Amino acid sequence: MAEAASLLHDLDEAVARGNPESCVRAIWHATDLLIAGSYSEDQIWTFGEIIGRLAQEIETTARAQLATKLAASSKAPYNLTSQLASDDCIDVAGPILKDSERLNAETLIACAKTKSQEHLLAISKRRSVPEAVTDVLVIRGAKEVVASVAANGGASFSKSGFLHLVRRSEGDSILAESLGLRRDIPRHLFHQLIAKASEEVRQKLERERPDIGPQIHRMVVDVTGTVHARFGPASRDYFTAKRAVAKLHERGELTEDKVFEFAHSLKFNETAVALSLLCPLPVDIVERALIEKDREPVLILSKSLDFCWPTTMALLFLGAPNYRITAGELDRLKLHFNRLDVAACRGVIVLYRSRKQECGSRPFHASPNQA
Repeated sequence: MAEAASLLHDLDEAVARGNPESCVRAIWHATDLLIAGSYSEDQIWTFGEIIGRLAQEIETTARAQLATKLAASSKAPYNLTSQLASDDCIDVAGPILKDSERLNAETLIACAKTKSQEHLLAISKRRSVPEAVTDVLVIRGAKEVVASVAANGGASFSKSGFLHLVRRSEGDSILAESLGLRRDIPRHLFHQLIAKASEEVRQKLERERPDIGPQIHRMVVDVTGTVHARFGPASRDYFTAKRAVAKLHERGELTEDKVFEFAHSLKFNETAVALSLLCPLPVDIVERALIEKDREPVLILSKSLDFCWPTTMALLFLGAPNYRITAGELDRLKLHFNRLDVAACRGVIVLYRSRKQECGSRPFHASPNQA
């Protein structure tokens, strides 16, 4: 420890009076000592301060070598990795952004928001990319960046992030394929993805994901060209939601308030399972109703359960593109909802169940008689 303290003192003096050559020698000496030794975080921070000052005095090539060396080290100083990651030169920042496990999320987010597309591409290739970072990448990233992070199995995406990816996948077969292969994509967004995907992409997904091949074959194309999946990929999230909601139903705790809570929190899986148990209807039919361009099926489902308008509105927003509905459209839907009759809507559901074999997977568009 005494030797390390003495070296740090000598390095500090070298920064003040040394030339570029001596700075380079000192930086390699300090870096080797840091990596080989055993130090507390406070001592590592001190190393970072000294090496960081030295790094400002050396050429870009040497800084890039330093970054490559520290990117693989579990002892790299947090302050120094942040400094190197924020370098405008990708040769310096790249290794840290891509490989360093000593880089905090705040620096990653800042770089994703302000640095070049090359910087964003390096971030997209990290072993693990948190949601707060991918939220920035999917919006600000160029095509290559978005394709890279979508194909990264270690990247996590928020619901908003997945929504942006699905939207950007239109006309981009590479991105659509990468998204379709992700097992964590929400079921309703998988539906939307397949609806927009080319036949070539669907065929590739069938070849590379045999488990979802039969599911893609079950897609039904309506007259407007919209594709609806009877079943999306069997994700862990879906089965978790199914078990949790089923337990609520068994205990008699699956109420309108619970459905509102699910929908308002944008929990699509939980909402769809809850409605399928309460109606009752197959979950794939409910899922299709929620994302149907014609919003009437949602109104019928909600009215048949005698739900209030705030709950119905939450269901409508849940299935709307980008979770948005214009004020004028919302007023029109509210007026239509208020005119529906509970008994008549229940009759539509019963009739639909009795004719399911005959109807296939077509949605129940026919309006019940008004009260």
